[in-house]
Amino acid sequence: MIDVRLEAYKIILKVISKNIFSDKLLHQMTKKINQAGERSNLLYVLVKGVIKMHVNLEYIASLYTDPNKFSNTNIKIKILLYMGLYQLIYCDYIPQHAAVNETVSIAKKMYGEKIAKFVNAILRKYLREKKIEYPTETLDRISIQHSFPKEIIEKWIEYWGVEDTEKLCVYYNQPPNLHIRINSCATNKKRLMDYLLRREIIVIESDASENILITDQARDVLNEVSFSEGYFSIQDVSAALVVELLSPAQNESIIDLFAAPGGKATYIAELMRNSGELIAVDKFPNKVKKLKRAVERLQITNMKLHANDAFKFGPIAPAYDRVLLDVPCSGWGVFQKKAELRWQKNQDMKELIKLQKKALHLGARFLCPGGVMVYSTCTLNKEENEERIENFLNRNPEFTLESAEQFIPKEFTENGYLITLPFKHNSDGAFAARMKKKR
Repeated sequence: MIDVRLEAYKIILKVISKNIFSDKLLHQMTKKINQAGERSNLLYVLVKGVIKMHVNLEYIASLYTDPNKFSNTNIKIKILLYMGLYQLIYCDYIPQHAAVNETVSIAKKMYGEKIAKFVNAILRKYLREKKIEYPTETLDRISIQHSFPKEIIEKWIEYWGVEDTEKLCVYYNQPPNLHIRINSCATNKKRLMDYLLRREIIVIESDASENILITDQARDVLNEVSFSEGYFSIQDVSAALVVELLSPAQNESIIDLFAAPGGKATYIAELMRNSGELIAVDKFPNKVKKLKRAVERLQITNMKLHANDAFKFGPIAPAYDRVLLDVPCSGWGVFQKKAELRWQKNQDMKELIKLQKKALHLGARFLCPGGVMVYSTCTLNKEENEERIENFLNRNPEFTLESAEQFIPKEFTENGYLITLPFKHNSDGAFAARMKKKR
C-alpha cells in the first residue's frame, strides 16, 4: 500500500529545496498510485496546495514556536509542519486527528521520535489556539496571507490597487476548473455535451468562446475515452481566445514559431478545417513529441512539425498569411495551475524582454504584405505586454494594431488588446495583440 502523504512530502521537499517544477514528479507518482488501485486526489491537493501556500504556512508555524529558532529549522522539518497545517486549515474534509496523526507518523518514520514529538506539539498547539494575526502593513499582509513574493504583489497593487490584487490572489489559490476545447472537425457542442452528460460529467458553456466548455470534474474528463479518440482537447479559454484573435481561415499558410506544447497550434488546424498549410516550430524535441501525439490524436493532417530554434528556422521569407508568436514569458497569468511558478528564482526578466523583442522582429519577416501577426503571452506584466507592442509599432510603421473587439467578445478586450484578468474572467491571465502588415 502506497502512503500518499509520504509521497506528497517527498515531492514537496524536492520542489521547494531544488526550485524545480512538480508536474513530472506528480505524473510519475500518480501512475504508480493508480496502478496500485488507489486514488491519487490527495497527492495533487497536498503537493499543489502546500507549494502555493508555503509562505503563509511558514508564518503560521512560526507563531506557535520560537520564531528565531524556527527560522533556523531544517526545511525537511518545516515541510512536515506545512503539510499538517495545510490539512488542518484548508482541507475541511480531512478529520483533524488524521491530519495530525498521519503527519506525526511520517515525521517519526523519517526522522525519529524527537522530531515527531516536535511536529505533534506544534500542530496540537495550533488546534488549541487557532489564533493568527497577520502584519498590519498592507504589502506584508497580502504577501504572507496569500503566499506570494512581495515584489509581485507590489507590481499588482500598482496595476490594479489593493482590492483587485487580493481578488487575484484568492483566485490563484483556489483549485482550477478544467476547460475543454471541442474539436469541431470531429463533433459539435451539443453532441459532446449530451455525451458527457450521459457519462455524468457536468459541463457549462463558456461565455467567451463557442468552442469551450468548463467543468470541475477534471479526473473524470481526463480518463474519458472520448479524449483519447480526439473529440476534445484541454485548453484554457484565454488561450483559445488568442487563436480566435488570429482568426485563421481555410487554405491559408500559417506559421506558429513557439508552438509547443501545441494547444494553440492544434486549435489553428481545427479552425482551418485541416486545409492549407500550418508550420509549427519549437526548439524542445520532447515538447514537439508531445505535440506530435496531439496531432495524431486529433487526426490533424495540415500541420508540419519542426524541432528547431525559431531564431534559426528558415528560409525566412514573407510567405505566410498569419504568424503566431506565443512567446516565452514570466507566466504571471498561470499561477493557479503552476503552483511553483510564483517562487521560481531563475527568471531573468531582462533576457525575457530581449527575447520577446527579437521574436517580434523575426515574426514580422515571415509575414506577407497584408498579413496578420498575433503576439501573445500568458503573463499580466505590462513590460512584456503593452510596452513590447508599443515599442514594436513605433519602430515598424508598416504595422498597425487591429482592435481585438472586432474578433472576440468586447469584455475580454482593453485598449484594443485581448486581456484576460483571472479574478474578472475566471480564466488564466493572457495578453494578445493583433497587428496587420501594410500591402
